[in-house]
Amino acid sequence: MKVLFIGGTGIISSACATRAVEKGFDLTLLNRGQSLRTPPAEAHILQGDIRDQRSIRSALANLNFDIVVDWIAYTPDDVKRDLDLFSGKAGQYVFISSASAYQTPPANLPIRESTPLDNPVWEYSRNKIACEELLLQGYRKYHLPFTIVRPSHTYDRCYVPLEGGYTVIDRMLRGKPIIVHGDGTSIWTLTHHADFAKGFVGLLGNSHALGEIFHITSDEWLTWNLIYQILGEAAGVQPKLVHIPSDLISAYDSHIGDSLLGDKCHSAIFDNSKIKQIVPEFSATIPFSRGAEEIITWHRADPARQKIDPAFNDLCERILANYQKAWPR
Repeated sequence: MKVLFIGGTGIISSACATRAVEKGFDLTLLNRGQSLRTPPAEAHILQGDIRDQRSIRSALANLNFDIVVDWIAYTPDDVKRDLDLFSGKAGQYVFISSASAYQTPPANLPIRESTPLDNPVWEYSRNKIACEELLLQGYRKYHLPFTIVRPSHTYDRCYVPLEGGYTVIDRMLRGKPIIVHGDGTSIWTLTHHADFAKGFVGLLGNSHALGEIFHITSDEWLTWNLIYQILGEAAGVQPKLVHIPSDLISAYDSHIGDSLLGDKCHSAIFDNSKIKQIVPEFSATIPFSRGAEEIITWHRADPARQKIDPAFNDLCERILANYQKAWPR
C-alpha cells in the first residue's frame, strides 16, 4: 500500500515511519525537511509546506495514495484543506487528534474512546475536538473513509517529557530545586514512541479501523513525583522536588497553566482494550525507566543537544522565591 505522511519526522511520527517501512508500506513523507530526526532511507521524500496550497497541489498532482496521515493538522481549517485535497483520492484518511480532548477533568477512570470530549481550558484541545467534529460531518459530504487516533503524552529519546525540557535535567544536575505541579501524586501515562507505533501502523489499511476512533497509550501508570525521580536516577542525581499549586503556576505563565489545568494536573489512566482488539500485536513494553535512560544517554552524547531555556529558568526562580516568601519553611 502507498502511504503519505504529512509530517513524518516528529516525536511520534518518526517511529511510525520506521515501523511502516519495516512492515512493507510504500511510504512518502511530505514535510519541510527541518527536523533533527532522520527519516528512514526507504521512504520517498517530498519537500514542501502543506499550508502552501498551490505548491502542494503541484507536488501531489500525479501521485495517488491508498492512505493519508496528517500529523500536523491542528485546526478545522487544516482538516478542511485535507478534505479538499484528498476526498475521493484515498481509501483511508488518518487524523491525529489528542487524548487531551477527553473530558477534563475526567468524571470516570479509566478513560475510554467513548469518554465525552470536553476541555474548557486548553485551546489546543478544543481545536482538536472541533477537527474531529468537522471530520465526522465531512464524512457524510465527502465520503472520505477516516480513522481518528488520540495520542496521549508520547516521548522519544530526543524529548524530555517535562515542561522546560532539558533545562529541568540541568537544574537537577546543578542541585537546583525542581517545581512539580500540585502535590505530585496525580497519576500520569507516558508512552514511548516505538510502543505507540506498534498500535498505529496496525491501523493502516485495516478495514476494522475505518470510521473508528482509538487512543494508543502505555499501561504503565506513574505519579509525577515518580516521573521526576526516574529521570533524576537516570541522570545520576536525587532531584530536589518542590510542590507548587497548578493554579499558582498558571498565574505566572498562562501557556504552561493551560497545559496543566487543561491536561496534566488531572490523573489520566487509559483503557487500551479497543486498540488491542483491532491490532492484537500491540503491547506497550518499554517502561519509562528505560525510556529515561535513552533520553539521558542521547543528550549526553552531544553537548549541543543540552539546550537550556533561560526564560524557563528565570520563571522557576521567580516562582520559587515568591512561594518561599509566602510560605516560609
